[in-house]
Amino acid sequence: MNCEAIHCLETETVRFAIYPDGFDGPRIMAHIADDALRTLFGASNDEISLLDACEAHFDVIEPKALERYSASPRSAVTLAIGDFSQAIPLAELACT
Repeated sequence: MNCEAIHCLETETVRFAIYPDGFDGPRIMAHIADDALRTLFGASNDEISLLDACEAHFDVIEPKALERYSASPRSAVTLAIGDFSQAIPLAELACT
């Protein structure tokens, strides 16, 4: 799936689109914290690196966002480091 994302400097997040019902359904905006992208996915502090990390790891990020949205569709979806503790092995975290 494509990663439609922009960096939001004021909130220190990357905003991206998810499609819970496929592309024919609603487009939901979700966020992932910059520090999660840096700590877990190796991004540096610049906008391009943050967007690249989101896109490169969208196969891990998107399911977490969809899970969060499904659990509470009326709440904002903002992912942080703790949301990925089960998705990424601890040994891999130590390498980033």
